[in-house]
Amino acid sequence: MDLKRSITTGEKLRGADKLARIPVKIISTEKIPQKPEWIRAKISHPEEIQRIKDLLRQQKLHTVCEEAACPNLPQCFGGGTATFMIMGDICTRRCPFCDVAHGRPNALDLEEPQYLAETVKNLNLKYVVITSVDRDDLKDGGAQHFANCITEIRKTSPDTLIEILVPDFRGRLELALEILSQTPPDVFNHNIETVPRLYRAMRPGSDYQHSLDLLQKFKHLRPDVATKCGLMVGLGEVEAEVIVLLNDLSDHLVDYVTIGQYLQPSKSHAPIHRFVSLKEFEHYQTHGQLLGFKNIWSAPMVRSSYFADRQYKGEPVPQPFKRENILKNS
Repeated sequence: MDLKRSITTGEKLRGADKLARIPVKIISTEKIPQKPEWIRAKISHPEEIQRIKDLLRQQKLHTVCEEAACPNLPQCFGGGTATFMIMGDICTRRCPFCDVAHGRPNALDLEEPQYLAETVKNLNLKYVVITSVDRDDLKDGGAQHFANCITEIRKTSPDTLIEILVPDFRGRLELALEILSQTPPDVFNHNIETVPRLYRAMRPGSDYQHSLDLLQKFKHLRPDVATKCGLMVGLGEVEAEVIVLLNDLSDHLVDYVTIGQYLQPSKSHAPIHRFVSLKEFEHYQTHGQLLGFKNIWSAPMVRSSYFADRQYKGEPVPQPFKRENILKNS
C-alpha cells in the first residue's frame, strides 16, 4: 500500500495495510502456531447461525463476533446470542491484535438504535452486549449513540439487561461519561486488553492509566452500575505483570473481570508469544477471587462478552476441562 495516498471514507484497511503506520512494527509470521488441544471451537446449530446472520443483514447491523473473528461465534450464534457492534465496522485505531478494519468511518446511521432495538426484541434477548469501533472522529466518541441505543432497547424490551463495552473516549472522557451516566447501562465494560509495558506496541493511541481512570470515574458517577474489564494473555506479558494488573483493576473499583488467550487473526497480526497454560489461568482466577471481584472468569476461550449474562449472574467460568488435564497442560 502507498502510505502517502489518502484513505477514502468507507475504505477498509486490513492486515499489513492496516498495521503499516503503527509505532512498533509487526513482522509477519511465516506460520501461525497450531492451537493446543484445549483450545477448540465447536460448530453447532448451523441453521441458527445463518438465521441470525440473515436477520443482522436485514437490519444493517454488525457484530463484533463476525468482524473480530471471535472463536466462540458458532457457540454463541448457535445459542441465539450475539454481541452487537454499533457505529459501523471501520475503526479509527490500528491495534495489531484486532481483526476489525481500520479507516475513515462512514457517518453514523441515526436509525441504527431503532434497528438494534427491533433485533433485540425479535431475538427475545434477556441480556444484550453492545460494543463499538473506536470513533475518534466524533466529538463525544460515540457516547450519545450508545445512550440512544440503550434508550431504544428499553422502550421495546424493558426487562432486557444491557451491557455496553465502550472504547476509551480518549480526549473526550468527561463529555462521554456525563452522557452515559445520565443514560446508564446495567453493566459498564471497558477492555484494558494487556499490561502497560505492551501498550505502545499493542494499543497505539491508548493509555493504560486512562483506561483505569475511565472505569473508576464511571463508578464514582454511578456506584449503582457494575463495571467490568477484560484482558488477553499470550501477547508477551509475564505472570507477575498480570497479577499487578488485577491489583490495579481492584484498586479502581472494577466488579467483573475476564481473561482469555490471545489468538492471532492472521500472519500480519501481532504474533502469539505463547499459549498460556491452564494452570496459569487457574492462578489468575484464584488471585481475582482473593481480591474480591464480584466474578472473574479466566480460561483460554473466555472473551469479554462470552456468556456475559451467566457471569453477571455469578455463575463460575465454564470448565470443559478436567483437573487432570489442567495439570497435564501446565
